[in-house]
Amino acid sequence: MRTLDEYTLIMHTKSMPISERVTITLPRALVEAIDKVDANRSGFLARAAARELRRRERLALRKALDERPWSEEDQQLTDAGFQAWADALPADDVRAMVDLDAGAPVRWVPGVGWLEGDDAQRR
Repeated sequence: MRTLDEYTLIMHTKSMPISERVTITLPRALVEAIDKVDANRSGFLARAAARELRRRERLALRKALDERPWSEEDQQLTDAGFQAWADALPADDVRAMVDLDAGAPVRWVPGVGWLEGDDAQRR
């Protein structure tokens, strides 16, 4: 099974050394619509398939995260927040590892999910 990196490589390599010929059946109207927007039908379909695979992987990850039971340790870490975690690290390592001013505040609320921005600031 190929990884997304291999699909990306195929899409961005002109010679496509890892390509495989396949035969698919599509409705005529769909083929005509593809041909109107891209003369390289195979390239168009390869990019569309890679995009769909990435989309499905993101959906599977979201589903796994939503269904994942949160442990007590997860909840404690979430409640403590990123700043408390960063404060517990050796001082010389913190700035090298993360930019504490970047990103947006987030907070996990059991039964609700992740809250961002102003909602994450409320307790």
